[in-house]
Amino acid sequence: MSTSHTILVIEDEQHIARVVKYNLERENYTVYLARDGVCGLKLARELLPDMVLLDWMLPEADGLEVLTELMNDERTRHIPVVMMTARGADADADRATQLGASAYITKPFDNHTLFEAVRGSLSHPASTPRS
Repeated sequence: MSTSHTILVIEDEQHIARVVKYNLERENYTVYLARDGVCGLKLARELLPDMVLLDWMLPEADGLEVLTELMNDERTRHIPVVMMTARGADADADRATQLGASAYITKPFDNHTLFEAVRGSLSHPASTPRS
């Protein structure tokens, strides 16, 4: 049996965080939750998860700030980050990708979309941020 991947979900909307956690745990992932950007960044640095699912619009520090910090930290820059957000504009997705996000999914999303982004990002190393 393979080792479970750890995923940190940084999401301030509690109902979304719970549903994502439930669905990922059903697929044998170990899931941790953070409700704001500052706590999420701290937890990412402590846990060094296999992946981060990151909302854009967060209290304390927004998702792009968290993404930038993760990509600029030698200990965390290898961690794939999937942005999951209500911001659906192509320019937003391009910006997140340029900062180092491995995937970008817009809310609302279904399980297929979530699992596809998770599996795809876990199977490919994090990209280097482009300036």
